[in-house]
Amino acid sequence: MGGDFGPPETVPGVLAALDAHPELTVTLVGDSDAVQAELSRHDVIGRSVSIAPSEGKVEDDEHPIAALRRKPNSSIATAMRLVQLGDADMVVSMGSTGATMATAVMALGLLEGLERPCIGGNFLGVAPNTTVVDLGSNVDCRPSLLLNFAALGVAFSRRRLGIENPRVALLSVGEESSKGNRQVQESHTLFRESHLNFVGNVEGMDFFTGKADVIVCDGFIGNILIKFAEGLGSALVPYLHHRLSAVLPGEQVQQIGEALWTTMNLPRTMGGPLFGVNGLVMIGHGSSTATGVAGAINTGLLCHRLELVEGFRQELAELHRAVVRET
Repeated sequence: MGGDFGPPETVPGVLAALDAHPELTVTLVGDSDAVQAELSRHDVIGRSVSIAPSEGKVEDDEHPIAALRRKPNSSIATAMRLVQLGDADMVVSMGSTGATMATAVMALGLLEGLERPCIGGNFLGVAPNTTVVDLGSNVDCRPSLLLNFAALGVAFSRRRLGIENPRVALLSVGEESSKGNRQVQESHTLFRESHLNFVGNVEGMDFFTGKADVIVCDGFIGNILIKFAEGLGSALVPYLHHRLSAVLPGEQVQQIGEALWTTMNLPRTMGGPLFGVNGLVMIGHGSSTATGVAGAINTGLLCHRLELVEGFRQELAELHRAVVRET
């Protein structure tokens, strides 16, 4: 039921994912009539898809906790209970990120040693091996939170991207340890004393220089980064069309524009996991079409096969063991 479009995009996206991975079993959680109406428009014979009825949905403009109290059987709450009870291996949601996070924490719990979950991943096609945390879930962060998020980013980089010993850096306004606001300066000391492969501060241009594999910032900065990249991609497409249409065939210009947009908008095409909860929860972009829904499911399947949640658990345990040894 989530996202800007609901069943008219989520249902075709699910069916596309089932075509690519027929071994999957998918439960569509939502208003039975609305979901069934969309399913009836498609050929579902031989596809393992069913409906779990729910009551209402959490809207983007609602406060997540208050809405969940008013709507205990909402689509996201019902979906999360399926994982909690062991009836599903992961949740995929295009709906309210805040509601998805809050429900995941309440139903599945946080991994040991964590105070909050976070959002992270590789969000730029021109920097495919650079993981960024946090991408928007925590706008105010103490240094200890950022250190935990860094450990989660390391686990993602190692399991998802295959980087054995990821280099970790703090996003700042200069490479020097004295640069940055109070949060960054205090975090620098904590990171330097940790067991992580900390390489110091990096600046905005270093997303593309390969200086670090995991770049850490608070969610305020991270969300601005991801939204800026999305907006820049959308702005550059008509600019390229204007500049290239006189020298290249229209079809080729269209292909270049689509490739550029995809490169700058990876979250809309692949989704990403919620870091730090005791279960696999995939968060898709609210404006995702069927292609983005299928991409989020495909990404979730890969994360499941890579045992990403177990990787998070192991990295956090190592971080906390190192802290105990140092004290």
